[in-house]
Amino acid sequence: MLTAMQNLADLAPDPAAADRTRLEVAVENSSMLKGFTVLEILVGRGHPMTLADLIQATGIPKASLYRTLSLFEEARLVIRESNGRAYAPGPRLASFGLEILRHDSVAAARRTILRRLVSDVAETCNLAMLNKGELIYMDRVEADWPLRLHLPVGSALPAHCSASGKLLLAFKTPGERKQLIESMPLTRFTERTICDRQLLAAELDRIAANGYALDNEEFVLGVACVAVPVRAADGEVVAAVAVHAATARLPLARAIEFVPTLNQAAASIARTFV
Repeated sequence: MLTAMQNLADLAPDPAAADRTRLEVAVENSSMLKGFTVLEILVGRGHPMTLADLIQATGIPKASLYRTLSLFEEARLVIRESNGRAYAPGPRLASFGLEILRHDSVAAARRTILRRLVSDVAETCNLAMLNKGELIYMDRVEADWPLRLHLPVGSALPAHCSASGKLLLAFKTPGERKQLIESMPLTRFTERTICDRQLLAAELDRIAANGYALDNEEFVLGVACVAVPVRAADGEVVAAVAVHAATARLPLARAIEFVPTLNQAAASIARTFV
């Protein structure tokens, strides 16, 4: 009888243990939310932040924040800039954000607009954004031509030799533009690639003045591209819409004639950025 009672006592819930479990869950949830807050602030600020900046913005104690950032850095959710003092969103976080943009209902609406654009111009068109000096394809609709450049969604291109990349650089603030130009490698891909930083800066000034950008066989010989900006409601350039094709089929001079049609598509896509 005594043994049975002891067994029942062993099976009975321990109030103290239950309280400890609830406390551990609450602490874990709080830590997760604080970690998410750190990532949210880093993404929202749009520029690298030091540990001191993040302490001030989040109110998280220094030791706890440093441990969180170390975990995020190991997981490639954040990276440290070359001087080691400032943190910025990492490649894994950027990839996560792009996947969200590609697979929600908004992405479907943007793809519909791109399909209509391809139908109008009869050439391949894409939507791209800039991420740390690289051009990332958010979406792309192929035209039905046997000769075409295969660049799947998610592909990363150097910004200095692509029409969309140059366009997005051109509409950055002067400080951001200067920092990006100075930090990115200006690799030569063809004889037309702009590899001089001063010449590139002058090219970006022309793009900002004209409102569109060209890739005159700067990335791949025989391929030309024209890009226009997608502007959010506040006027900020958040993405680029572009058309590209083989120059044998679409000479650059004729591709420029598509700018008004591209601008119409960009205006429609802009309404999806809210």
